[in-house]
Amino acid sequence: MAEESCPVALSELCLAQVCLSLDSLCSTQPDGSLRLSWAPLLPQEMADQLLHKMAAQGTLNDRTVGIFRSCEQLRLRRACVRSSPLSAEAFRLALCPHRLQELDASGIPGGLTGAHILSGLASNPECRASLQRLTLSRLQLGWMSLEVKEEQVGFSSLQGLRTLNLANTDLTDPFLEDICTLPQLEVLDISSTLVTELSALLGCRLTLRSLTAHGLRQLDMSPARVISILTQLHALRHLDLSDDRFVSAPPSAENDEGGEGDEAVRLLLEEGSGILPALVSLDVSGRKKVTEGAVTAFVEGRRGLLFLGLLATGAGSCDVLSGKNNLKVTGEANEKQICESLRRYRERECFTREALVHLYQLTNDMYDQTRPDILKLVLGGMQNYSESLHVQLVASACVFNLTNQDMAVGMPHPLLSAVVHQVLEAMRSFPSHQQLQKNCLLVLCSDTILQDVPFDRFEAAKLVMNWLSGHVDRTLQRMAVAVISILVAKLSTEQTTQLGADIFIMKQLLGIVQQKAMAGVVDSTLKFALSALWNLTDETPTASRHFIQCQGLELYEEVLETYSSESSIQQKVLGLLNNIAEVEELQADMMQEDLLEHVVTLLQGPQVEVGVSYFAGGILAHLTSRQDAWTLDQGLRQTILEQLHAAILTWALPEREMVSYRVGKSCTTELSAASLPWTMTVPFWSFRPFFSLLQTSQPAGVQLWAVWAMHLVCTQNGEGVQYCHMLQVEGAVELLKTLSCDLDTHSNVRGMAESILGMVERHQTTSNPLRTQTEKGHHGRS
Repeated sequence: MAEESCPVALSELCLAQVCLSLDSLCSTQPDGSLRLSWAPLLPQEMADQLLHKMAAQGTLNDRTVGIFRSCEQLRLRRACVRSSPLSAEAFRLALCPHRLQELDASGIPGGLTGAHILSGLASNPECRASLQRLTLSRLQLGWMSLEVKEEQVGFSSLQGLRTLNLANTDLTDPFLEDICTLPQLEVLDISSTLVTELSALLGCRLTLRSLTAHGLRQLDMSPARVISILTQLHALRHLDLSDDRFVSAPPSAENDEGGEGDEAVRLLLEEGSGILPALVSLDVSGRKKVTEGAVTAFVEGRRGLLFLGLLATGAGSCDVLSGKNNLKVTGEANEKQICESLRRYRERECFTREALVHLYQLTNDMYDQTRPDILKLVLGGMQNYSESLHVQLVASACVFNLTNQDMAVGMPHPLLSAVVHQVLEAMRSFPSHQQLQKNCLLVLCSDTILQDVPFDRFEAAKLVMNWLSGHVDRTLQRMAVAVISILVAKLSTEQTTQLGADIFIMKQLLGIVQQKAMAGVVDSTLKFALSALWNLTDETPTASRHFIQCQGLELYEEVLETYSSESSIQQKVLGLLNNIAEVEELQADMMQEDLLEHVVTLLQGPQVEVGVSYFAGGILAHLTSRQDAWTLDQGLRQTILEQLHAAILTWALPEREMVSYRVGKSCTTELSAASLPWTMTVPFWSFRPFFSLLQTSQPAGVQLWAVWAMHLVCTQNGEGVQYCHMLQVEGAVELLKTLSCDLDTHSNVRGMAESILGMVERHQTTSNPLRTQTEKGHHGRS
């Protein structure tokens, strides 16, 4: 089973819940920090995982880290506080008393420096001996404060250190000398530091097994001197001399920055097995003087080589590489090299971006291949560099290629959910970048994603709506409106109400409708905008009120006239007007004789689809159901009721599904279709809007429309059984029985009501076949 398809481990769920519940599980100390009110003696691994989870979720700070002051209950060994905002004091009190073996304090924002960390760790005699792995990358070291009680504290005070990562720090030569006195140092990363000399490395030549020296811009040594130092590192097995200058400075005679480093790499490669014969891993990605001949010489001289980094060198196509099954290579020559690059270079933005560029070119030709393994790598790049426009731009394009059309169908939903979350983050972070927004919209415009994948649809609808306000590109407008239409159809009533409360959204969608109507065009953008408005006003009085305030009634009357022969347009327009008519306080706004006369003409006729007539009837049924609220001529009301009753008797049940619960239409299918099916799904949340129309005091035409609609829902949908059950749960069955038993009920209404009750009874028998005949209820007749 794929990793993405596996259920989340119970321990993960428990830890996540603890992170969310810290306030209720803890008491607040006088200094503001938290302390667990009660805690069992947790296994050491569980304490480590809790700290890591808090850091990963962004809940670790000066206040919450206080729970780890209880060293007896929460014993830390492998501590990760990566990117967590901690002060020097909070770090000292919570973490330094533990007998740590590993510490990752990389990328901590604020005032905590490497000096503070060293001082705190060195203050614990146990830590001095126990700490084996320390990561302080992307941290200000702050050497000026490295003195405690007149005694300078350096890395050499941590005598147990075996692995030290100081990449992207202000490490200088004197402190490199101090580091290289560590007696057990095996792994050292000094990438992108201020180091100018490597001679200090000779101090650990017998123990150093891995050296990462990526992008040493300040290095001031001749190529021959660099090679001389490296050849004396007798224990060295892994060497990284890669560089990222290629992304900002193309090679030229005028710009030879990094040339000495490139020359050193050339010498290393061309010497073959004569230099560092024990190497099993070498990374020279980004170097400019890497030739296929030099790579061939190096590889052929090392039978035990396991890894070779060649990304952005142009040498990944060497024939010698194809025959090495055990050799992993980063590069751009093929899919295997590109994917290896994304795995290896998670911490290097420049290489991640370069690999994604080549992956995009590769995925352009990936038709009908579901590749969750590759999508997961792209997701990792997006997550690691969420603030990098360049990474987000090319990554979102890769995501689209990997999820386009039917390729998303076979993807694990948890993976797609995480991808959509990152896509929304990119939209939020770079609202003004049109190409990125286009990429993200293309990703969202997927049947599988919009219909089946769990993600924050409410937030997505707001993001797309806000973006739409500032852009007029027709292609992007069409996609945005399509996505909004489907997202709104999937929201809960509460979310729809909240979204509809923003009058700005109503103005934007009505503006699109007006723009299209003035041009007299019938396209998918118009239809999606109408659908979005229809869904937005469903059971949302506030949105309905905004519709009227924005002159929506006047516009929709014009649309009905303009598109008098377009059933698909008429149905959406009338569907929204039916939503407005359901809101009692807004019915007065619809008491317009011209509007009602126009609606009456759509009740029946050889050219009128039953889907159009149905909603025309709904509008008239709601407006005529309250005699005391009717402000027009009473004779007109009576005429409308008679015409409504007569028209309903002529309606034939449609061949295709017409009304159901909110089910968004296909986004990708309808974007490419010439027109939308007239049987647009109607967003009924329940049968309750019909209840006022089923009262025995209502005119027969009003009652007939309500029972016809209920009968349609229960017979025309695949979930008819579900709707029959809902009739019982919501109390509609009792209303239908009352209507059926009333002597004044019109025979047409009674017949339809009894037909519905019969369906409900058959549903009860089917769902519980053990019921006896005597237990069954009976319908009254007049």
